[in-house]
Amino acid sequence: MIVPSALALMFALAPSNGTAAQPAEIRVSRTCAAATHCFGSIEAALASVQDDVKQDWVTIRVAPGDYREKVTIARSKVRLIGSGTARTRLHFDAVAQTAGHYHRNGWGTPGSATLTVDASDVVVSGMTIANDYDYLTNDALSDGEKTKIGNPQAVAFLADVHSDRLTVQDSALLGYQDTLFANGRRLYIKDSLIAGNIDFIFGNGMVLIERSEIRSRRRSADTRDEPFQSFIAAPSTLLDQPIGIVIYRSRLTREAEVPDGSIALARPWHPTTRFADGRYANPQAVGQISFIDCYMGAHIAKDHWATMKGTAHDGTMTDVFRPQDSRFFERGSTGPGARRRDIGMPSHGLGDIHVVRRIFFDGWQAAKAR
Repeated sequence: MIVPSALALMFALAPSNGTAAQPAEIRVSRTCAAATHCFGSIEAALASVQDDVKQDWVTIRVAPGDYREKVTIARSKVRLIGSGTARTRLHFDAVAQTAGHYHRNGWGTPGSATLTVDASDVVVSGMTIANDYDYLTNDALSDGEKTKIGNPQAVAFLADVHSDRLTVQDSALLGYQDTLFANGRRLYIKDSLIAGNIDFIFGNGMVLIERSEIRSRRRSADTRDEPFQSFIAAPSTLLDQPIGIVIYRSRLTREAEVPDGSIALARPWHPTTRFADGRYANPQAVGQISFIDCYMGAHIAKDHWATMKGTAHDGTMTDVFRPQDSRFFERGSTGPGARRRDIGMPSHGLGDIHVVRRIFFDGWQAAKAR
């Protein structure tokens, strides 16, 4: 005779529809040996749960170690938990010039990403994610050098087009040009480090960054004749989207070699897009970015914002997009970099964090509970 409690246990452990039940937690370690639910790579761990028909939450705990992998999370409800930024490091060195074969449409910049998330309800915490392409060596080459590549974008983290409700916390995203590509819907980053130089936070997605460090990294090219050495962000938010990139209560810092007054907060990116009458800079991509209650180091230029060139109707890079015509705003800035020159920026914009959070998190918890 089987007692009711034992019968319930049998049903709970039984496979569903012929598919073995997936564990709620699995491990990644270099020393798995014959341990069950333990894998030697992050990709192998993800592959083991990719076809889980129930799609319940699964936690992947990554042991301390150096993992040279190019990883894609295409399954929803995944927690990827490292052992701390100093102990768990995921890295790869793909670069846009040669990374097109990694992307579904042959595009090099998204193809270069070390970690791609193309799913909803994903949490990444306690790890460093780096693109360690040797950007500085290429940057030091003169434009006439045959070995210099023209597309040195190297993404560390890509929130891809099907992603939503992503969280990155207690982590470090490290690269140089194009470190963080927000190309999905919503990405929430808190208590983390994002480091890079040219446009290292960019894209058309909604990004809310809180209590984090935004670290500008050096260039090895001679930029003394240029108005700016680098740019922190390049939003390409479409006009029908109220929020682009919001950075709140964070610290804008720099590496030691970054000069005073050399870094712009953002410039407006209008991606080249195919329309019925040709390919040119998307006029609907009027980027939105807000810096709210942030500390700004002395590396921030007094103009704060920069222009950006885009593709004109004739195919040349001659269109110039101005920050004054974009949705750029800051409020409550402190520190030596907070001093700014009046360049005619609008005096009002998206600066109320309560409004930002209401829009950004709308439906988030209800969706995660399903």
